[in-house]
Amino acid sequence: MSVFFKRLPKRHQRAPAAGGKAEKMADVVNVGVNLDAFSHAISGIQALRSSVSRVFEFLKDGMKNRETLEGREKQFISEFQENLQAVNRDLNELERLSGLVGRPSESHPLHNSGLLSLDPVQDKTPLYSQLLQAYKWSNKLQYHASLASSLLNQQSLKRSANQMGASAKRRPKVQPSTLVLPPQYVDDVISRIGRLFPDMTIELFRPNGTSAVLLVTLGKVLKAIVVMRSLFIDRTIVRGFNENVYNEDGKLDIWTKSQYQVFQKVTDHATTALLHYQLPQMPDVVVRSFMTWLRSYIKLFQSSCQRCGRFLQDGLPPTWRDFRTLEAFHDTCRM
Repeated sequence: MSVFFKRLPKRHQRAPAAGGKAEKMADVVNVGVNLDAFSHAISGIQALRSSVSRVFEFLKDGMKNRETLEGREKQFISEFQENLQAVNRDLNELERLSGLVGRPSESHPLHNSGLLSLDPVQDKTPLYSQLLQAYKWSNKLQYHASLASSLLNQQSLKRSANQMGASAKRRPKVQPSTLVLPPQYVDDVISRIGRLFPDMTIELFRPNGTSAVLLVTLGKVLKAIVVMRSLFIDRTIVRGFNENVYNEDGKLDIWTKSQYQVFQKVTDHATTALLHYQLPQMPDVVVRSFMTWLRSYIKLFQSSCQRCGRFLQDGLPPTWRDFRTLEAFHDTCRM
């Protein structure tokens, strides 16, 4: 500070006002936190930055315009020492002014716990600072928990265990209106799906009145029996193309499993697909999506696994089909 603020000659100094105002101003500066202390501290920071900048400017210029090497070194060292002393003086002055400014007290809604900051041995027992950190952390945790709760409520699962509590048992069961659809509408939806896939043959049977049973023949690969209630798929069973799908009385056999392990695996995956494709508001979209997924087995014995690249694993082809991309995977490679 003494480098930048020089005392004026006596003829330029103003006389102190009546009542000793100059002494009062000095007392104000010496008091803890006030505007004059802040202004002097800011000036001290500017002076320190200027002196540090001069040091780096001097180092950047180096030893120039000197006749001999010895003279250049001596002059460089002396000027460098003067610049460092100026930095030291400005730093000491800034430390003195920072003591005058004081340390502002942090106001947090911690009620009586704020008295912990008055502990004279705060460095040894930093309870107050740790309490502030815990308070901030709990606020952030509450904020992120509320965001996660709102996102989970927007994407609630239809088949979650939360709906099977005591309140769900007491709630009366209301049958959706989409369960009861006219047979003509169901026939029209099935016929439109059959036209979308020319390599898939869909035969519709009604053995028990309005309930529909579909016999889906996919090329020369497999046959699938799909049992439906209106447009809702109840269960499905997959057999080989050469296997018999009828009973002795000529009706569709909807219970007997396939004798081949590969089609037993496909049946299990089809059951999983029924649980995945769930949209009660638009059952026709569900049926079309399931048929699209089932049609991906047209190359059951020709597709390789997208993970390991092999056609066979434990004697079986890749029987799993991804629900979105319809890519083929082995049952163990998809994990």
